[in-house]
Amino acid sequence: MKLELRGITKRFGSLVANDHIDLVVRPGEIHALLGENGAGKSTLMNVLYGLYQADEGDILLDDRVQHFRGPGDAMAAGIGMVHQHFMLIPVFTVAENVMLGHESTKALGALDLAAARQHVRDVAARFGFEVDPDALVGELPVGVQQRVEIIKALARDAKVLVFDEPTAVLTPQETDELMVIMRQLRDEGTSIVFITHKLREVRAVADRITVIRLGKVVGEASPTASNTELASLMVGRAVELTVHKNPPKIGEGGLAVDGLRVITAEGAVVVDDVSFTVRPGEVLAVAGVQGNGQTELVEAIVGLGDRVSGSVSLDGVELVGKSIRAILDEGVGFVPEDRTEDGLVGTFTVAENLILDRSGDSDFVRAGTIRRGELEDFAKARITEYDIRTQGADVPAGTLSGGNQQKVVIAREMSRELKLLVASQPTRGVDVGSIEFIHHRIVETRDAGVPVLVVSTELDEVVALADRIAVMYRGGIVGIVPSDTPRDVLGLMMAGESPESGAAA
Repeated sequence: MKLELRGITKRFGSLVANDHIDLVVRPGEIHALLGENGAGKSTLMNVLYGLYQADEGDILLDDRVQHFRGPGDAMAAGIGMVHQHFMLIPVFTVAENVMLGHESTKALGALDLAAARQHVRDVAARFGFEVDPDALVGELPVGVQQRVEIIKALARDAKVLVFDEPTAVLTPQETDELMVIMRQLRDEGTSIVFITHKLREVRAVADRITVIRLGKVVGEASPTASNTELASLMVGRAVELTVHKNPPKIGEGGLAVDGLRVITAEGAVVVDDVSFTVRPGEVLAVAGVQGNGQTELVEAIVGLGDRVSGSVSLDGVELVGKSIRAILDEGVGFVPEDRTEDGLVGTFTVAENLILDRSGDSDFVRAGTIRRGELEDFAKARITEYDIRTQGADVPAGTLSGGNQQKVVIAREMSRELKLLVASQPTRGVDVGSIEFIHHRIVETRDAGVPVLVVSTELDEVVALADRIAVMYRGGIVGIVPSDTPRDVLGLMMAGESPESGAAA
């Protein structure tokens, strides 16, 4: 089926999320929609899927204009979507999830679960999936859950299939398996729209690439285009993607985590007997699929976690049991994974956010009063040094773009004397240009002799920044290995397999 979008425009108040976008997806092709977070990709696909109504423009299938009042209309027309965050009910079986909303019934309205099970088996066999129709979805690995999402779409006879950032929660091996599935679907005639911001993946699987920036189509590219060319299209300027760093100069002391254990209020062990060290002058990067204890590990280190046991020491000073304020005062810089919830106060100015953790510093506060002149001078210097794109230091931080908000957090944490930097998902939701800048500052901090702990679900980022890599799985560390460890080995570790050999913790 041929899909065509003509002049699609979608506004949210004064924000134009999609600005007269044209897109053609041919029958039996994988068309990648490439762009940074916030570029308008998902909004466009939500218009296609009937979740949003376009303010202007038309959707055509096989040259016929469509009018979708909701997802039901889109599905009936042959459009399916595999969402970034799976739309599955964990306590339902695979068959129950697949039939949900399209229930088959027997006499007297009873559900025909046998027919649903057989339908799942038929679709799974067609594509070589190994999926048990009676398995509870909540007990399946994420890679298999994604296959269930695909089966849901195919069971409703989808001719156009949209994958929205489908690899966000997958290991490298699961990502490779998904690419095989996408090619197989394409070869059977399914038209595929592949939404992503990951250059490696788009070049591996796409037949054609359309790049969106700030809600507009800025160009088309071939999969043979280089990462640098694609990144330049996404950002609008030349970007250096390679992280340049010298061999580490390891010092004494640093961070030592020993037997760390975190238990939730419900009694679940989310960090299980974790031990490692980070020496001055090195980056230890923690890799793993989201949800394997990385968030709780970071929170325990910086004093945000409850029910924490074990030891976290910095240059011999025990941190477990100290307040967050006391830990920051020990010289710990913290870049949280969610800048809007934990890193910034959106209604405060950029200048005020730059001293959030220095409210007791006499340079800026005296007798409980902010010294406005000193604060303004400090803020202007940081705005210049960290290339924060803002109309001024007195602008509310919440009005800045995601990348510039992240730069405010980075500037605040790196503008004081540090004994440790903890950076959790440091480039999540920022553009390629900001990623380049943030990586450069992290390496500078490491080269200044500061131990750096980076936690990231982006394997490319982990490999680029790390001197050593610790892989987490279900709350524990599977192993700590050198940064040049092959990606397939790291992928197996992310799925819980121990490395055949690795560096000691």
